[in-house]
Amino acid sequence: MATMEILQHYWWFLVSLLGSLLVFLMFVQGGQGQLCAFGKVPGGRQALIDTFGRKWELTFTTLVTFGGAFFASFPLFYSTSFGGAFYVWIAILLVFVVQAVSYEFRAKAGNLLGMKTYDAFLVVNGCLGPLLIGVAVGTFFTGANFVVDTARIGQVQASAATISHWTTPWRGLEALADYRNLSLGLALLFLARSLGLLYLLNQLDQPALRERARHLLRIDGGVFVLFFLVFLVSILFAEGWGVDSQTGAVALEPYKYAHNLIEMPAVLVLLALGVVSVLTGLVLGIGRASRRGIWFAGAGTVAAVLALLLTAGWNGTAYYPSLADPQSSLTIANSSSSLFTLQVMSGVSLLIPFVAAYIGYAWRSLDRKPAAPAERD
Repeated sequence: MATMEILQHYWWFLVSLLGSLLVFLMFVQGGQGQLCAFGKVPGGRQALIDTFGRKWELTFTTLVTFGGAFFASFPLFYSTSFGGAFYVWIAILLVFVVQAVSYEFRAKAGNLLGMKTYDAFLVVNGCLGPLLIGVAVGTFFTGANFVVDTARIGQVQASAATISHWTTPWRGLEALADYRNLSLGLALLFLARSLGLLYLLNQLDQPALRERARHLLRIDGGVFVLFFLVFLVSILFAEGWGVDSQTGAVALEPYKYAHNLIEMPAVLVLLALGVVSVLTGLVLGIGRASRRGIWFAGAGTVAAVLALLLTAGWNGTAYYPSLADPQSSLTIANSSSSLFTLQVMSGVSLLIPFVAAYIGYAWRSLDRKPAAPAERD
């Protein structure tokens, strides 16, 4: 395998890993989305704020890092999707901005909007954030409405500044009309809510709050499994966009994603282990209110999402199919940065273990700091 091809696969793996970590860290969003459900339990609202308010920066930072890594390694995707489907991406950006603003100002004396308004913003972030990200990622499998003018790639004239354009006026919102995208969005939403409840079971000692979390987990965990199965089955039995290794031509292939898993057994095993681990975490939380459920479900989430993203981009697959023009579809080969850029970034990526170690240290430090006394709601 040529050096360029190795680096393209390596960077798709790193981007996929960051994406899977982001999905796990969205347990913060899932927890915030439960503010109303815990509002009637004495001290419940503030207990959630104290618990998830310590971790929201990690989710936000991972989201920015994920976007930056995608931009640096596969810039054509960044310009095509972020520049074309900007209604969806602006909505995602806004719901994360209001989260940061809410944690900064909700408890400050004399804030303009009042604590309840900022709490409502947190609920919006907790619900729309995972849903919209799930819908956006769903287009990796179902496709999007864009055309890329490959003749303009590499040109520097001002008149050729735009090399892709969107073919619908909805600018990405049309993805909501595809039940597969919506199924993945809802699966991600209820996965985040389930992870948030498992994290509460890990952190809280109050019997009333733990019982409330366990009760809600029965509902959210079941809904997650339902929508995840709908998405997974629909993808495995659907046509996918394969890439000819000789010509680079893109064509529909029956059962493409099922073939990818069969032809990449390590990825199939990773997906199976991830699903089993998530289900184990849910069973531990629902049946025994175990504090360990979050770690089984969290590790399973990272493994399963990583496997799905690798299935979307490896093995000669167009990871961002074009519904308007199949030959405009983006692959890790035709959308990556130059060899020099990928080589330099690969050197920088050796620092990732140190960054991960710092995140782990910050996580443990935040957990050791006692929470502020819960106010009565």
